[in-house]
Amino acid sequence: MLRFVLSFFGAIFAWIVTAIVFVALTLGAVLWMYSRDLPSHEQLAQYSPKTISRVYSSEGKLIDEFAEERRIFVPIDEIPDLVKQAFVSAEDKNFYHHHGFDPRGMAGAMVEAIASRGQSVRGASTITQQVMKNFLLSSDRSIERKIKELILATRLEQTLSKDQILELYLNEIFLGQNSFGVAAAAQTYFNKSLTHLAPHEAATLAAMPQAPGRYHPVRAKARVTERRNYVLREMWQNGYITEAGYRSEAELPLKSVQNGDFPSFQRQLPPRDYFSDEIRRQLSREFGEDEFFGGGLAIRATVEPDLQKIAARALQRALEKFDRSRSIWRGTRVSISPEKLTTEDDWRAALGETRVPRDIPDWYPAVVLSLGDSDATIGIEDIEETATIPAKDVQWARKRLSNGRLADKARVASDLLEIGDVVLVRRMTDDSSGAFIRWTLRQVPEVEGAFMAMDVNNGRVMAMQGGFSYQSSVFNRATQAQRQPGSSFKPFVYAAALDSGFSPATIVVDEPITVNTPEGLWTPQNASGRYYGPAPMRTGIEQSRNLMTIRIARDIGMDTVAKYAEKFGVYDRLSHFLANSLGSQETTLFKMVAAYAMFANGGERVEPTLVDRVQDRRGRTVYRHDRRDCVTCGQATLPPGAAPTIVSNRERVMDAITAYQLTSMMEGVVKRGSGRGVNLPVPVAGKTGTTNDAKDVWFIGFTSNIVAGCYLGYDQPRTLGEGAYGGTLCVPVFNEFMKEVVKEYGGTEFKVPPGGHFVNIDRFTGALLGPNAKGDNVIAEYFRDGQDMSVGMALVDGGFERADPTTLPLYTQGGRDAGRAVTTSTGRKKVIPKKADFGTLSSGGLY
Repeated sequence: MLRFVLSFFGAIFAWIVTAIVFVALTLGAVLWMYSRDLPSHEQLAQYSPKTISRVYSSEGKLIDEFAEERRIFVPIDEIPDLVKQAFVSAEDKNFYHHHGFDPRGMAGAMVEAIASRGQSVRGASTITQQVMKNFLLSSDRSIERKIKELILATRLEQTLSKDQILELYLNEIFLGQNSFGVAAAAQTYFNKSLTHLAPHEAATLAAMPQAPGRYHPVRAKARVTERRNYVLREMWQNGYITEAGYRSEAELPLKSVQNGDFPSFQRQLPPRDYFSDEIRRQLSREFGEDEFFGGGLAIRATVEPDLQKIAARALQRALEKFDRSRSIWRGTRVSISPEKLTTEDDWRAALGETRVPRDIPDWYPAVVLSLGDSDATIGIEDIEETATIPAKDVQWARKRLSNGRLADKARVASDLLEIGDVVLVRRMTDDSSGAFIRWTLRQVPEVEGAFMAMDVNNGRVMAMQGGFSYQSSVFNRATQAQRQPGSSFKPFVYAAALDSGFSPATIVVDEPITVNTPEGLWTPQNASGRYYGPAPMRTGIEQSRNLMTIRIARDIGMDTVAKYAEKFGVYDRLSHFLANSLGSQETTLFKMVAAYAMFANGGERVEPTLVDRVQDRRGRTVYRHDRRDCVTCGQATLPPGAAPTIVSNRERVMDAITAYQLTSMMEGVVKRGSGRGVNLPVPVAGKTGTTNDAKDVWFIGFTSNIVAGCYLGYDQPRTLGEGAYGGTLCVPVFNEFMKEVVKEYGGTEFKVPPGGHFVNIDRFTGALLGPNAKGDNVIAEYFRDGQDMSVGMALVDGGFERADPTTLPLYTQGGRDAGRAVTTSTGRKKVIPKKADFGTLSSGGLY
């Protein structure tokens, strides 16, 4: 009997041992098979997650963010214990005790699933397993993935510490609302940093990983609250908070940015504009899009926020003024269906979803709710009460009919508006008292333009406005629009001439020219259609004489002109056509303003930049614009009143005397020529430009330290109409901006370089005058020491056949270029000089 019992139990033991060995071999084979081609977990030790790149103003204020995954990386030692405890309690309460996987948790999940017959299935993955799934594996539910996850989790526990694993998890996990990691989520849901989170807020974040898509704090408020309270209970049971703390925190209502309980962090940022978007465009090209959108770069922009606002306002006013003078109503071309206007909640929700610009200061989207006999009732976004648009507010405009024709000017609101139309409005106030008068209709102008200002000494772009409204059109016309510069290009022709032996007093013939081209005969003309005979070169640029410019270009050679234009960066390659001396080849405002800066700083190269410095996620400087050498910056102290000694190593692109002569001549443009509308308390030089048929109008001007430029024109080039010149449309923009700039930055007389001397010249004839000569005709020209005055003042005809010189006077003082009177949009009379500076070239053509 005993032998039988022993035999029986021996057999059972043998079977058990055999089964254990078989299971072990099978398990070993499975683990070996699935562990062969696993990704390396060791790379996680050097893992750098995608993080937000941030743009800061010159004052250090955050102005924009760029990211594919909105993540703010926080080292584990800077994450509060409260946040760690909340996530450990919610996701893996045995995290600090297991070795990658939790057998007890897995068994508990299995028992719960069996007991509920599959109705209650909870995950049993540890935080380590979730890290493996998120970083190295897919999210599919399969036995194969689970086995690989277990193998990798075990290996990771042997490679990294618990804190390192938790750091990866808390910075990588997706928590809804495009927020990755706990720091970004705390900002998104509560507009707080991690250190300012209360226990119930930390528990809310820890509730999100289970179902971030379904746990929305507004649409699923009850579900999120229930999950939050579960996390709080787990925190109490794990000993992280007291029972009293748990019960008091669980009683609190669920508050979030999405519920309107906290201000939104994103809304506290200024709206994205042309400046920050241009930084995105340039740096993503320089560093690569992956690094820019995920590298956690800290970008210090050159923008001066106050000046950016002034620039935007100045350009917007000019564009709107021109648009309203055309008296054509276009509106927003957006409407809301009448059935969505029945209640206030309905129309406000519908209005909030419309795509209309909201980045124009003091402008509001509104919807037409009803139309009366003469007025219209509108509902305005973010304004509680409805408002009225009276009939007199629409009587400036005409509506374009379906057949393309313009209707008569509107008499009542219904002539322009229909119920459901989405419009833009602003408050009309009294200019003197600021008292509110009424709401008035506005519209985004059809005409567009750009403005840019930069420091002439270091190239820092201080303001850039690439159009009327970024939200209306993201196309940056300062950097992307290729336009004909017209006569604003002429200074480069004159610079080449001055370096070729000309002087400001050199006499140049202003007579008819005919050029034989492959397209036929080209007969350029001055803007006035008249010819003025021989005149000093200064007169040619002040009065923007096209024929004089062409003769100069012909005399020195278009290859020389092209070399100068390319050296200044205006063009990559300028075609050697004479017509290009009048600015017929297209370029950008960005390039033109940067080139003018080299006139202003005495002829030294300056590279325009929108960025002072870029630092990587570890704080290392990876780009710095200012490469000048600070000799004394390493000293512990400096003598009282002494400034740091900075040595400039900039390349010289033109002779300093040439730069001063050209600047002096462009001062004459502002004082006596087409730019004489400039009115500033400091010396200013500049040049206007108006292309044929006034398709583009320009003005670029500068003081001793700031250069600014403007252009206006339709995106699809067509004439701006009668009275459109650089001096009438762009000079006011320059004036409005620079009047504010000089209050802070001032301005001095332009620096006179050594190596020359002043000689009094008759600015009409070029004749030499004595040192005591006085009168309106006297101008002090700066000549190089040792320059042969007879050569510097020789007659230049450019090699063209001349007309009979007896038929043309040398100069005409009386009645020169008499202007013509026009009536402006305000009803005032204004004299427009015929000598406005545009050529005779068709837009987009060479001849």
